Amino acid sequence: MKLEQQIPRNALIWIVLAQFSLLLPHLGRVPMWLVLVYVAAAGTRVLVYQGRWSFPSRGVKVVCAATCLGGIWLSYDSLIGLEPTVALLLVAFSLKLLELAQKKDAYLLLFLAYFVCVTEFLFSQELQVTLYLLAVVTVITAALVALQQPEKLEFSLLPLRRAGVMLLQAFPLMLILFLVFPRIDPLWSVPLQRQAAKSGVSNFMSPGDISNLSLSGDVAFRVQFDDFVPARSQLYWRGLVFSKLEDSTWRALTWSEVPANERRPLVVQNLVGQRFDYSVLLEATQQNWLYSLRYARPSDLGVMSTNDFRLQSPIELEDQKEYRVSSWTDIPIELELSDWRREVETQLPLSGNSRTRELAQQMYSEAGEDSRSFVRATMAMFTEQDFHYTLRPPRLGGNSMDEFLFESRRGFCEHYAAVFVYMMRAAGVPARVVAGYQGGELSPINGTLIVHQFDAHAWAEVWLPGEGWVRADPTAAIAPERIERGLQYSMGDDEGFLSGSPLSPLRYRNVAWVNLLRLRLDAMNYSWQRLVMEFDSAKQYNLLSGLIGEISPARIATLVGVIWMLVLGPVLYTLLRRPARAKLDPATLSYLDFCDRMAAQGCVREPRETPADYARRAIEQRPEWGEQVMAITGAYETLSYLPPLQDQEAQLQKLRNLVRGFRPRKQ
Repeated sequence: MKLEQQIPRNALIWIVLAQFSLLLPHLGRVPMWLVLVYVAAAGTRVLVYQGRWSFPSRGVKVVCAATCLGGIWLSYDSLIGLEPTVALLLVAFSLKLLELAQKKDAYLLLFLAYFVCVTEFLFSQELQVTLYLLAVVTVITAALVALQQPEKLEFSLLPLRRAGVMLLQAFPLMLILFLVFPRIDPLWSVPLQRQAAKSGVSNFMSPGDISNLSLSGDVAFRVQFDDFVPARSQLYWRGLVFSKLEDSTWRALTWSEVPANERRPLVVQNLVGQRFDYSVLLEATQQNWLYSLRYARPSDLGVMSTNDFRLQSPIELEDQKEYRVSSWTDIPIELELSDWRREVETQLPLSGNSRTRELAQQMYSEAGEDSRSFVRATMAMFTEQDFHYTLRPPRLGGNSMDEFLFESRRGFCEHYAAVFVYMMRAAGVPARVVAGYQGGELSPINGTLIVHQFDAHAWAEVWLPGEGWVRADPTAAIAPERIERGLQYSMGDDEGFLSGSPLSPLRYRNVAWVNLLRLRLDAMNYSWQRLVMEFDSAKQYNLLSGLIGEISPARIATLVGVIWMLVLGPVLYTLLRRPARAKLDPATLSYLDFCDRMAAQGCVREPRETPADYARRAIEQRPEWGEQVMAITGAYETLSYLPPLQDQEAQLQKLRNLVRGFRPRKQ
């Protein structure tokens, strides 16, 4: 192999560092054996470089590739989907080290590295992820720079510095393209099948589903109110309405189950009470439903209202979505209940949970068959009797309502909401389960309300004559601190808030500096998502309209030309200007001044021409300069090429005087 085709040691180290940096953010979602594959491939390549091993044969590489392919199949039960595809790409990227023999192989590997870098955005686009990937791009570019420095035998940080300068020079161009170039959806916004479980509230609810969400500290969505934030006890974020009970599982009605005449959203004409205007930035859920306060009217065209007063997106949310909403939390809704809706919201399975049915009918009779009195009596039962609110309820069997109400009496919000609705329906009172989130954390940094997954909640809505659908939350009766202060303050010491996530900063909100750092990071993430990630065609159009007025090809071309001049002007100046002389020694500065005076008379010094050769050529052109030119050249050579003299300063002053006195005139 020719020397110029060999991979320098410094470049090989940077390539290994780049690969490790790319693998690091995927550690939480790829099987651990994939990390071992990378370590083995990197170790093998280092041993090959040291001459201890030789490159693996083709058969060995085929066996390695086939084994890894089988490992991905066993780990994900499929080769189709986002996670297995990314894992397959990472495996191929790691095994490429086994045939990294020449510079052309390194170029291919590093160009592939830029593509692998983008794959992390398929899972997260937060600010800290972006900053990390920017650092990774710098490392990859440093490896490319190191490939061009075969003389570097030891590890050096110089390629990293040069790569950073190159990226800083490219930043203005990136900014221009971001602001002016037509908006095209990025790769990470393309719908892709994922193997991971869907995040957030699901379209069905069984005992334990909501409590499982409460083990996560991930952000569900963020809300920015235009004016003031409602009291925490009013922050019920409706997402789904469960109207059907089948095999102890509550689920929402499908589109086909709703008659055509009932599908049209109901509109409240008399909007009274306090109005709240706000915007919601919802994390990707791979679901259609959106979250809002009671009776919400969306401002965006891409948000639909349903016949049970929810908001919904026409497509699944594969990416973050921002939408604006206005809500009236106090107005009565659906004062008249249709026969179909009444039948649906009072329907129960034909059999099962007989003790709960009997108790409900007995209490309804004792309440004088008055719905309001019955609701109050049921709430009082949860408050006065020995019921417990816990994240760790016992497992329930087929008659889950009977077992919970008469035996365990321990449950989370979904248990209480479910049994409450069951009792209402058993007495013939229309009721349904509502799932979503309750509360949120108000950030003092930017006034944003942060709703986490552990804020997931289930409550009930009951229909009362003259009032319409009214919220009834049994959790507020059994554990009022959950509604007033949040989940963290309603859990017992034995359960532990976010006990499965010991490194979550949310567990240390009582530590002032940790909490402040977390909130500042969240505020930056919120601004990043709104200003950058949500910068779509509409926002780009508004920005350009504000800058140039009417949008036209001529004005766009003019804007781009002006920006290019502003961006490239300093770069061109840096490239074309004469080398700075500030770092040169005083003798050389004086001699270059002499060369400039000569050049003004038409005698320009050639590149790499020695002072002596330049002096001879100048004298040949202008003999009358001979004495002065030789004196200046001799003084400069004495100062530059001889050992330091005792009268160094005197000699330097002599040179300066000779140059000042040299004033040739053109013939």
